[in-house]
Amino acid sequence: MTDIPALDKLLKYKLINEEDLQKRVKELAAVINEDYAGEELLLICILRGGVMFMTDLMRHLTVPNAIDFMSVSSYGVGARESTGTVRITLDLRTDIKDKNVILVEDIVDSGNTVKSVVDMLEMRDPKSVKICSLLDKIDRRTADVKIDYIGFQIPDEFVFGYGLDIDEYYRNLPYIGVANPDVFIMPE
Repeated sequence: MTDIPALDKLLKYKLINEEDLQKRVKELAAVINEDYAGEELLLICILRGGVMFMTDLMRHLTVPNAIDFMSVSSYGVGARESTGTVRITLDLRTDIKDKNVILVEDIVDSGNTVKSVVDMLEMRDPKSVKICSLLDKIDRRTADVKIDYIGFQIPDEFVFGYGLDIDEYYRNLPYIGVANPDVFIMPE
């Protein structure tokens, strides 16, 4: 059995409830539909945290779209802070040359990982690359990266739920919660 605490002890408070999440996802899709009217679109989801967000987002898209997935890592095993070195652990199956690409992320904090991924994607000659992130921790930003579609700007708290995990658990929650630091101790 795992050492993950029970949700009632772990959850400090709900930061974004399910209704507000779904409303904002629908609003983001409406803007994307307008921006890409008459165009085709390729959504690239960064695994694993972005899956729930991308799935809900694409349900509201009316522009023709395809999907693909990447898995990248900049964290050591069990770490909560990026090492700064980005490794592709699962690459795209789709050739993105001359395609409109939206990179779908669950959260952008320092921006280093997403900037590295965008730089890699741009070397593959897409028509365009934009970033859509559900959550933006602007206070932690160290990389110069433009997020084109932002769901919510959030405070510098450890969040989980709606795809974001704590040691791979709690991704299934329909809301975004803040972890109670008295229960969940962050490694140094």
